Amino acid sequence: MSCENSSCSASNGEPTATRSAAPMWIIVAALVILFVGGYYFDQHSGWFDPKVYAPYASGEKLSAYQPQSGEAAALAKGKAVYESVCGICHGSDGLGKPGQAPALAGSEWVVAKGFNRLAHIPLAGVNGPIQVAGKDWNMAMAAMGAALPDDSLAAVLTYIRGSWGNKASAVSADDIKKIRASMGGASVPCSCDQLKAMPE
Repeated sequence: MSCENSSCSASNGEPTATRSAAPMWIIVAALVILFVGGYYFDQHSGWFDPKVYAPYASGEKLSAYQPQSGEAAALAKGKAVYESVCGICHGSDGLGKPGQAPALAGSEWVVAKGFNRLAHIPLAGVNGPIQVAGKDWNMAMAAMGAALPDDSLAAVLTYIRGSWGNKASAVSADDIKKIRASMGGASVPCSCDQLKAMPE
């Protein structure tokens, strides 16, 4: 049997491959996927730095949470203790809370040349009327720092004296130890007059 028409000869012949263009939507979708993947990689990979791990996306973000040394370590520790013990009343910004606690930013008690009076406040507490940064307060503050170790209280006072525009000298753990010893374990809250009678 023989085929003489073209359709018969085409069906009996070798298969042929024809070239066809990929649909445009596939190309666009692939480019979008590559772009999104590249962006995600750039934001979350840490560029294969073995020190970077989730949830941190870069070395800079990670280093902010790593242990530090020297003055930076003291400030980081002071900030952490402040936010957990003091910031509840005085605010994380040091601006205080109306009717609750006075501001520490710009407070004459905080930026005084010496820190003796300031250290007595968390060690013994304060009771009665007191003026802070030009505002009158009548308050009772417990001895919030009495239970803190010397180095933690020193770090908090150093942080307070160097934050929110305050510029005053640092406080060491030895300084707190001496002040605590001079108090002889007394935990009676101080009045404003008693604090003013103390040397700075």
